[in-house]
Amino acid sequence: MIFSSSLIEDAVNEFSRLPGIGKKTAMRLVLHLLKQDAQKVEQFSLVIAKMKKEIKYCAHCHNVSDHEICKICADVTRKKSQICLVETIRDVMAIEATQQYSGLYHVLGGLISPLDGIGPDALNIQTLIQRIEICETEELILAISPTIEGDTTAYYITKKLSHLPVKITTLSRGVAFGGELEYADELTLARSIMGRLPIADIVHGGG
Repeated sequence: MIFSSSLIEDAVNEFSRLPGIGKKTAMRLVLHLLKQDAQKVEQFSLVIAKMKKEIKYCAHCHNVSDHEICKICADVTRKKSQICLVETIRDVMAIEATQQYSGLYHVLGGLISPLDGIGPDALNIQTLIQRIEICETEELILAISPTIEGDTTAYYITKKLSHLPVKITTLSRGVAFGGELEYADELTLARSIMGRLPIADIVHGGG
């Protein structure tokens, strides 16, 4: 791609760093901004900069938040005895979109993956254990993508919680093996939540 302006080239290169954005799409975005009023472009950049500078992570569940405690954790109508464990913030959004879950969440921040150098200590597992111990959680729902890394993570967490009287369930396998929650359609994900199974049934190959 040949550029007649180094300013345009630099802007395209920055946009193309975003996931899923190629050079052609980046060029369209840059040219779109170029056509906008200077005030609109400045507002756009200010909003992004403010988000990055001021965004917080919930002290309880690690979800993104405007305050120390996120809206979900602060909502008195949510079931405090139920925690849904997810890999990323995107998974929280996907499950919330189904409107079939009314408990709390805990964002791991990834999955155990020795090949990628990601061990248990790199994830929000210890804070999960502490929450369950302190809050006397009755059910932990493992809403983790059914990949090898996901199953490894689920197995590790189940072992770490074996001394606590918490019911551990997992999504039914409506989400295809190797699939990721954020790409599952809302109906399939909703059915997987409603039809969740005890983790032991999955581990031991039962019903």
